[in-house]
Amino acid sequence: MKRPIIEIDEEKCNGCGQCVLDCAEGALAVIDGKARLVSEVFCDGLGACLNCPQGALTLTTREAPDFDEAAALAAKAQRDTPNGPARPAPMTPPAGGCPGSAARVLRPLSGNAAVPAAPEALRVELPTWPIQLRLVPPQAPFLDGAHLLLAAHCAGFALPNLHKDWLAGRVPLIACPKLEDNTVLLEKLTAILRTGRIAGLTVLRMSVPCCGGLERLARQALEAAACNLPLEIHVARLS
Repeated sequence: MKRPIIEIDEEKCNGCGQCVLDCAEGALAVIDGKARLVSEVFCDGLGACLNCPQGALTLTTREAPDFDEAAALAAKAQRDTPNGPARPAPMTPPAGGCPGSAARVLRPLSGNAAVPAAPEALRVELPTWPIQLRLVPPQAPFLDGAHLLLAAHCAGFALPNLHKDWLAGRVPLIACPKLEDNTVLLEKLTAILRTGRIAGLTVLRMSVPCCGGLERLARQALEAAACNLPLEIHVARLS
């Protein structure tokens, strides 16, 4: 039967992995640096993955087998948890995905009269986006040669000079081992380190005991990725 199904332009695709994040059915994967359709029966044809920064994904109508939701979710659960029980399936994102999670390097806007200037207090000084560890695609272009700053969520509020002292020359990734699924965090950080594109890793944690999980996460990911990067640990002390 003819039905809508995703089509990928390999010339435009840079392997950033945004489409993989946006596809709740797990129909897409980054293989050999390019997005690939894992199986036609896993693609529902709704286009939640079309939020591609490079415009490499489109929907086409052609002969394809019927979408099999049960098979798609079962395969995705198996890939996500190869060594343990499957976690509950994530909520399906709205059609078109979340534009806010697209990987990007942030630059100040200039010379564009159509875009109103932001108030000084709301001007972003982050070098890259997204900064939540679990949202960063392992193939994001801004990770090439990056020195990662794995920081606790609280650090941004606790340290008044965070930008000046810690963000210069680093790519920020934030996580909370107390409030987030540590299995998910470990999988993502390990995947990022396995790319072999990372130049260094610094952990910035708070002195509270629960934040020690951030340091353990970094050490476990380095070991799992068989990565010999130097690891710096810095602890912000609460008086």
